[in-house]
Amino acid sequence: MRHATWVVVLALIGPSAAAGQTPRQKLYITNSAGNDVTIVDVATHKVIKSVEVGPRPHGIAVPAKGDFILVTIEGGKQGELVWIDPVKDVVTRRLSIGPAPNQLAVTPDGNFAYVPVSDGHYEVIDTKKGAILERIKTGGRPHNALCSADGRLAFLAPMGPINKVTVVEVAGHKVVGAIPFSNVVRPIALSKDARWLFAEVDGLVGFEMADVASRKMVERVEAELKPQAKKIASRSHGIEVRPDQKEVWICDVEHKEAQVFDITGAKPKQVAAIAMPGGVYWITFSPDGRYGYVSVRTQNQVAVVDTSSRQIVTLISTGKEPKRLLVVTSPD
Repeated sequence: MRHATWVVVLALIGPSAAAGQTPRQKLYITNSAGNDVTIVDVATHKVIKSVEVGPRPHGIAVPAKGDFILVTIEGGKQGELVWIDPVKDVVTRRLSIGPAPNQLAVTPDGNFAYVPVSDGHYEVIDTKKGAILERIKTGGRPHNALCSADGRLAFLAPMGPINKVTVVEVAGHKVVGAIPFSNVVRPIALSKDARWLFAEVDGLVGFEMADVASRKMVERVEAELKPQAKKIASRSHGIEVRPDQKEVWICDVEHKEAQVFDITGAKPKQVAAIAMPGGVYWITFSPDGRYGYVSVRTQNQVAVVDTSSRQIVTLISTGKEPKRLLVVTSPD
């Protein structure tokens, strides 16, 4: 573990700017109790605009080039997948999919998306054609997904008593294994080399860590809580690896904290707890790792944290109940 390489999965960098252009980084925030995505200029941390996408937007993902953004829509009579142009910030396509879609994954090349829907399946989407190619049954209630940085594997994490993450080979969309955890699996994060998988699970403020090759959970990491905090039941929801490849940050929902773990040693070790103004739910980083962005859903805000000082530098007002969020780079 000491020499592993780590990377943030959700804070993706888009295409290189053309000559004479400065790449613009924008933070996209899904407002889960509303119908829109809030867009923020990372340079100023000011809201640029809000884009209506449909009722109860949930998951959000982009390919490596950042040339389009995908958002899942939970509300309405059926689920939808929505494409957003990250330069013009307008909706360009919609696709009807299965019920209550949640946090999806898109392959780095942008060809496929794995979308969890609540009937026990992950739908494999051809993003160029805007069509459902296949359905992968995992059982439970599909809720989260990730793709490896090399595009070879997808990791499908349903909720429910199955307590495992399904591993899929993207070439052929074949299930090649499963990784068991101790309880219901919540958000997940992955190392760049796909050697280590982090999972938040029910009943734990902290995370579990698995060796992907052996398909075994190898560490259970509990957060250090203040005595008074232990009286309040909580769990972690939101996990990400800082771009410096040295830390894992997690969200402690009811204790209103973001907790930081050093991962450069033999075992992860907590090094900080950052107080938040309300209940938190998701986290991502700017590509340079200078800022962490934490969705404070109970306050309709996103906290911008300086990752060096561990201090909140500003709070961004969003729509209703912000949840998933990520940074995209586009030359506009």
